[in-house]
Amino acid sequence: MHRTNSRPLTKIMMTAAVGAMAAAGMAAPASAAKAPQAEGTKVSAQFETVTTWVQGNVRIGPATGYRIAYTVAANQNLTAVCWLEGGTVSANGYTHNKWVYLSDERYIWGGLLKGNEVGNVSSPCW
Repeated sequence: MHRTNSRPLTKIMMTAAVGAMAAAGMAAPASAAKAPQAEGTKVSAQFETVTTWVQGNVRIGPATGYRIAYTVAANQNLTAVCWLEGGTVSANGYTHNKWVYLSDERYIWGGLLKGNEVGNVSSPCW
């Protein structure tokens, strides 16, 4: 039988490899990082509005090593899905690793948002 689409098998294999690495206390490779809606991760169905307090970058992943998707101005409203831990950032007098996953499948560091370190987003990504 000829397989026409190997992506589901690839996802399963990648998920298994990342899980095995996590169990062994190893970090997953950057190429294994997935958006919160990847298999096995629960994402909140209720969106929340967050507001930036300074200009900052929105990235394609939850760390400064990821490419910048776009830049937002101060006082800009964004639609948030949930928050998660990612790369640690030190800026504007804050240091932490909390990132907010946005409805456009991008990430913003919580230190750029009004409110607490996750912009008052109530739901963690899990």
